Parts: sequence; C-alpha cells; structure tokens
Amino acid sequence: MIIVTGGAGFIGSAFIAKLNQEGIRDILVVDEALSPARKYNLKDRTFLEFVDKGSFLERLSSGQLPQGIEAIVHMGACSSTTETNVQYLTHNNYEYTKTLAEYSLSKGIRFIYASSAATYGDGAHGYADDDAKLDTLKPLNQYGISKHNFDLWARGNGVLSQITGLKFFNVYGPNEYYKDEMASVAWKAFNAIQATGAFSLFRSHRPDYQDGEQKRDFVYVKDCCSVMWWLLQHPETNGLFNLGSGHARSWNDLLSVLFSAMKKPWNVSYIDMPLQLRDQYQYFTEAPISKLRSAGYTADIHTLEDGITDYVTSFLLPPLRHW
Repeated sequence: MIIVTGGAGFIGSAFIAKLNQEGIRDILVVDEALSPARKYNLKDRTFLEFVDKGSFLERLSSGQLPQGIEAIVHMGACSSTTETNVQYLTHNNYEYTKTLAEYSLSKGIRFIYASSAATYGDGAHGYADDDAKLDTLKPLNQYGISKHNFDLWARGNGVLSQITGLKFFNVYGPNEYYKDEMASVAWKAFNAIQATGAFSLFRSHRPDYQDGEQKRDFVYVKDCCSVMWWLLQHPETNGLFNLGSGHARSWNDLLSVLFSAMKKPWNVSYIDMPLQLRDQYQYFTEAPISKLRSAGYTADIHTLEDGITDYVTSFLLPPLRHW
C-alpha cells in the first residue's frame, strides 16, 4: 500500500494517475474535504479509500492504519506563498510533516515529502541541493520558512539520510485548474489568451534584464511524477533533491511556446510590478539536477516546448481534461 497525502491536489493527484499507470491500485488518498473541482482530479482514478487529513492523523496516532504500508508520499501542504498565518503554516507544513516522518521512520516505511524551491529565497546563495548549505538559505516568505524549517529539523535530527525531500521548482501541467492564484502562469495565460487573445507580464525593474526576460525553471508535472516513481523503486536514494528541468527559461519563452501551441499570434504587453512585490521578486531560478542524475535517474525531462505543447493539446484545449 502507498499513502499519498494531498492526493486530490495538483501533484498528488497526478502522482496517483502515474501509480495507476504502473498498475498500483492499493492507494490511500489523504486530503482535505473535497471541493467539486478537486473531486474531478480523482475521477477515473483507482484507490482504496479517501481519508480526511485530520482523521488520518487520528488513525495514525491510535495505531489504526492498515498493515503493509510501503511508502508515504507526502504532498499535502498549504502551498500559498502569500499566506501570513505563521501558526497555521507551522501546524500544517511543519508539524504535520514531522509527525508523518517520525511515524515512517519508526515503522521502516519509505517517506518522500515535498520541500520547495521557495526555501532558496532570492537565490543569493545559489540553488545547490546540498544539505550542508541549508543554514545559508533565507526564504522570502512564511511558506518558504515553513518548508525550510522541516528540512532543518530533518538534517538536525540526522534523518535526511533516511527520507527524501523534493525541492519543486515552477511546476505546471494537468490537474492544477483549481489552484486560483497559485496556479502556474501557463494555466493563467492559457485562459487569458483564450478569452482575450492577449496576456500581460511584469515589466523588469532591473537594468540587467529586459522586459519578460526574467527566468524560471519550469518543470512539467509528468516529469515530477516520473522522478517520484523512480524514487519509490530506489529506497536507497535519500536526502534533498532539486526537482526542475535543470534549465532556466524566460517568461517570454513560455508565452512564445504557449501562443504557438494555441495557434494564436503573439500578443504580450508589460505592466509595472506592484511595489510590494519588487523586493521579493526572483529574477532567476534554476534547479541544478546533477545530484539526482548522480543518484541514477537517467530519464529525459521534457523541454519547455514539449511540455507546454503536450499540456495545451492533451489537456487544456476543450474539453478540459485531468490526468
């Protein structure tokens, strides 16, 4: 049996689709009470049971979880980078993860959890997924701090060598449609272009970057799921790993591919970035994935062109489809 928390969410539900593709049906899905939108993410998926995240902790603490759990894949979290309730983030992102990690370690269960590229802050100290450099990182928001604090706890308690944390970069792809402001720019731009034929990007406020040339590491959710599946097959592979494409691309590149996949003419304008965002805005992120490659992961990763084209043509163009 495999437990997937956040299983009705973006990455969690995509991973359940991947598990089903690989013939895995003994899955316990843990998440919050389902909205109609997120129920769609589990449509046509095969799993044993859906459990509310609070009830799941009660079962865990009272010893009522089933026998034969092979792995807990913990994707459940508050993923809002604008959330400011420190108590909520601490409980939801730090304490919950710690409880699951301790349980997994006590039972000899594989534990894979979602960290975040937000732990790198402004990138001043680079993006190397090196456990020894954790103390140099300064996340820019409370979400990033909550994720970083668990990474620090795991290292400080000597368990990073027994569990696996994934620092997800800019993930896009099917099953994200319910995320509103936290959805990828690919999703937001697709809908805006469908409606108006145009999209606006933030203007650069640094002389070393032209408008729209700010860069991110965009990674297709299918690649994330392939890495997670590989990690399940290689329980000896532990520690912190970046999960991105390994190649930073500009917002202009993303929009160019998107307009092309939609067979629409380029129509992009640039608007001033709100003042409150300018001191926190990242102009460049890139996920070195040499550590993952050195661990033995050899599969190809979608280029931006291939990933966005597949996303648009296989999932976004009417009718909307989940994975």
